Amino acid sequence: MNFLKKFLTAGVLLALAACNDPSQLGGGAGGAGSGGIGGAGSASDPSSVAFFQQAVGDRVLFAVDQSTISPEGQATLDAQANWLTTNADYSAVIEGHADEKGTREYNLALGARRANAVREYLVSRGVAGNRLKTVTYGKERPIEICSEESCYTRNRRAVTVLAGGLTG
Repeated sequence: MNFLKKFLTAGVLLALAACNDPSQLGGGAGGAGSGGIGGAGSASDPSSVAFFQQAVGDRVLFAVDQSTISPEGQATLDAQANWLTTNADYSAVIEGHADEKGTREYNLALGARRANAVREYLVSRGVAGNRLKTVTYGKERPIEICSEESCYTRNRRAVTVLAGGLTG
């Protein structure tokens, strides 16, 4: 089971890497990998998507049936706001998610409230509102599938997904 989780995680990371705008990852014909270790687009490049995801943090978790941002979530969002302010070429889509408990309609609304709470928090920290969009997936895109609290906890989230060139 542990191997399966690692395999799926690696697959998701590869899929996300394939969705990035190459011009934001170092440009040129060499693409993201041309910079070598520490090069443009790597997790050690403070202006890269990989750095944002790994060092800043791209998600915040929520309590059951809540859209209130926890102190831990606020710390992550403060770091996101700083990163977005420094890297003005990026915009973001904030995805709201819920666990599998409850109806589809309820969870879609809850996901929307979570995404909007994150958007409002980032705007309150100086990120231009026209750079932030929201979408809700409710319980339709779980990252963990099981009927245990540990899975439910990871699925109650808002994820900030970066995109280049979508401002305006």
